[in-house]
Amino acid sequence: MSYTFQFGQVAPYLGTLAAGAWLSLQIAAIAFGAGFAIGLVCASLLHYAGPSVRRIVRAYVVFFLNTPLLVQVFFLYYAMPDFGILLDSYTAVAIGMALNAGAYMTEIMRAGFASIRKPEIDAAEAMGFSRLQIIRYVVLPHIVKVLYPALSNQYIILTMTTSIAAIFGVEELTGRAYNINSQTFRSIEIFSITAVYYVVLTFVASAALYALGRYAFRVKGRAAL
Repeated sequence: MSYTFQFGQVAPYLGTLAAGAWLSLQIAAIAFGAGFAIGLVCASLLHYAGPSVRRIVRAYVVFFLNTPLLVQVFFLYYAMPDFGILLDSYTAVAIGMALNAGAYMTEIMRAGFASIRKPEIDAAEAMGFSRLQIIRYVVLPHIVKVLYPALSNQYIILTMTTSIAAIFGVEELTGRAYNINSQTFRSIEIFSITAVYYVVLTFVASAALYALGRYAFRVKGRAAL
């Protein structure tokens, strides 16, 4: 194969790809934050709520764990308009990723709830803590410290998964790479640079979660750098 690399032809688009990478980070952060909140609420319900509520939560988790994310976003983007709900592509992708991440984080955090020692809960109740205060001051710090590696991996996976947004016309990193490739026809150069950007995104996402865990929850973790 006689192929001549011409990175000079794609160099003018580095800024465009960087803007797409920033959008990818935004989508991942939104999906992770919303998924974390959903997972915490659902895990709390599985631990404290009655049988009927627990069945509803389990149905949600089973559905989103056993169907592909792409199908879920397709449903939100193409099927919801039949019910009178119109979502733009960015919103559909963000909601789909958040709901999907929420199901995974429910399972992660359910394990975190189960790992809490009963004397800690008893002590909080003896001090007059409400159920919400127990979750905020006892459960949440414990979950973040114990499950930091799993949550960190979930964040990295979400960052990589943002590439599906390109299918719906969202110009995140992969979407912009497709568009630039259609203009330059330098596929190897474009997608090699895109791969490098994703590696950088992984490091940035890992560092951001490390900083959050260290300074907000005193997690003694190590950034994957």
